[in-house]
Amino acid sequence: SADLEADGAPRVVLITANHVLEKMPGANLRIGYRISNPDGSWSYSPQSVPIRDKAGHELWTHHPSRDVAAITITAPAEFAKAAIPLDYLAADDTFTKYNVGAGDEMMALGFPRGLAANQAGFPILRSGRVASYPIAPAKIFPTFLLDFSVFPGNSGGPVYMTEQDHRRSGAEGQTGQDVEFIAGLLTQQVELNSERLEIGIVTHAKYIRETIALVENPASPVTVAQSNSNVYGAKAASA
Repeated sequence: SADLEADGAPRVVLITANHVLEKMPGANLRIGYRISNPDGSWSYSPQSVPIRDKAGHELWTHHPSRDVAAITITAPAEFAKAAIPLDYLAADDTFTKYNVGAGDEMMALGFPRGLAANQAGFPILRSGRVASYPIAPAKIFPTFLLDFSVFPGNSGGPVYMTEQDHRRSGAEGQTGQDVEFIAGLLTQQVELNSERLEIGIVTHAKYIRETIALVENPASPVTVAQSNSNVYGAKAASA
């Protein structure tokens, strides 16, 4: 999720891959909130969120050219405060600023095959290395590859970079700085002749930013990529 301001009031927006919501047959989705108990245990409290009206029309917003969806939700206060700030999403120049490229490690959260990390319902954390070059600008390279095993249930999960234990040198002699940002959204896996190649396709966070802007203003400008950057055999990492 990511927060944004609307008329001075904070809002919480749920972000996922558009195909995840499209493939949900019902009118509602469930968000599983995890609540910490005094004894150290966790409670799992799912809440229903409408995603279609009575006529079956979509209530979410999706990017016109990328597999990204957003929907405003009403989250409990403690969760709303913990929502990922909008400025954590990588902008068009973030990858250049931090000199990010092939071989750099990123983290990915998801529920492969619907499996959670424990009974509290937390997602499973995986890691992989950027497997393509170049990865920017997003208008030319709207997606990039990540070397890790992708399964149904990973779709819509955030892919992020965090290097809090050391400092990365920036481009053009910039002073090194800590790196922490959401790089994008896991949307597909790569297959060749029905064989999984254990490569994920990540949609740039730039398109998440644009989709959130569309929630507020359907006339907001969007980026039209110069190519789809589809990998031969790409298949949706369906939820």
